[in-house]
Amino acid sequence: MITEIITFKIPNGMTREETLLHYEASAKEWRANPDLIRKNYLYDGERGIAGGVYLWREKAHAEKWHGEKFRRRIRDTFNAVPETQIFETPIVVDNVAGAIIRE
Repeated sequence: MITEIITFKIPNGMTREETLLHYEASAKEWRANPDLIRKNYLYDGERGIAGGVYLWREKAHAEKWHGEKFRRRIRDTFNAVPETQIFETPIVVDNVAGAIIRE
């Protein structure tokens, strides 16, 4: 599994509520994504940073779904360039499911 962390600056003056409206507009699309295991939306109003943490089955999926179309959407919506970090995720502890998942 792969954990991908994407962050970007939010425009000055964009409120938390406005940011959440953008998140909600994309949530159904991510819910329908067959390659995505989990997504957490991020927001830090004090530092003006937003983003997401994605758990993918493999790195190719992160690359597929976060290509130019995704980057353009972030630029158009938030006037920002997303920064990406990718990590191998060999073990996940899921307390909701009551499971420890090892790839």
